[in-house]
Amino acid sequence: MKKRFFWLILSIIIILAGATLAYYLFLPARGLEVDFLDVGQGDAILIKTPAGQNILIDGGPDKTVLRRLAENLPWFDRQLDLVILTHPDDDHAAGLAAAAGRFKIKKFVYTALADESPGYLALLEEIKKQGISSVIIDRPQIISLDETARLEILSPTKSFAGQAPKNINDSSIVSRLVYGETAVLLTGDIETGAEEELLANDAPVAARAIKISHHGSDNGTGEAFLSVASPGIAIISVGADNTFGHPSRRVLKRLERAGAKIYRTDQDGTVKLFSDGKTLNTKTEK
Repeated sequence: MKKRFFWLILSIIIILAGATLAYYLFLPARGLEVDFLDVGQGDAILIKTPAGQNILIDGGPDKTVLRRLAENLPWFDRQLDLVILTHPDDDHAAGLAAAAGRFKIKKFVYTALADESPGYLALLEEIKKQGISSVIIDRPQIISLDETARLEILSPTKSFAGQAPKNINDSSIVSRLVYGETAVLLTGDIETGAEEELLANDAPVAARAIKISHHGSDNGTGEAFLSVASPGIAIISVGADNTFGHPSRRVLKRLERAGAKIYRTDQDGTVKLFSDGKTLNTKTEK
């Protein structure tokens, strides 16, 4: 009986190993994929680069992100090459604390604000416990992902390390994901103040697609900012029947006037963007 059980387990291991090898050997040439995960009232963005890297920006308000990651990554892929926390609010940080306990994280990027949000503190404790390499963003910079893809950090333009700014949202890490001729603007929860600063600094915010800031709240996505960004696609990460009234009707109207196609995680589920370096296509869960 023990012998039979041994051979059964060995056979399963061989089959799984063969499936994993086949996955990589016959994997077609991949472009860029950006998944705006449906995690309820919060943000979580999974980026799969052409070089095969997994990047997670924010993690939503709870452990829902673990289920979404399992749906969008191979079962054997338990590595996040880069994790970025845009700002410490729990609807962005709490899910990252859960992910840090389940995935191997190679590098963690954040602004190092002084904040007492439970999810943020739990995340920092997990990062420290695992000895994960951390980088504090205190100025615009470029993170090269491979020869064709890069992540341009546009904001913040100064250090917030150890500080507790009055407007945490405006301290958000804003990035522009560029692959070939396509770009996706990822805005965290910035409000009009940070938008105006980006425009004043002539930051390159133009993009084919934009993740609308602060779940579509009316305190962001101003007309001037939207005019310069000029996106054809707008994704709003928002929870169904949330108590905040997100997304704002005003923001939806602005996006409609700008001619952007609107996708919402509360209505469409997880929203996926695919780029071959020239074109940008979308696919929704629902």
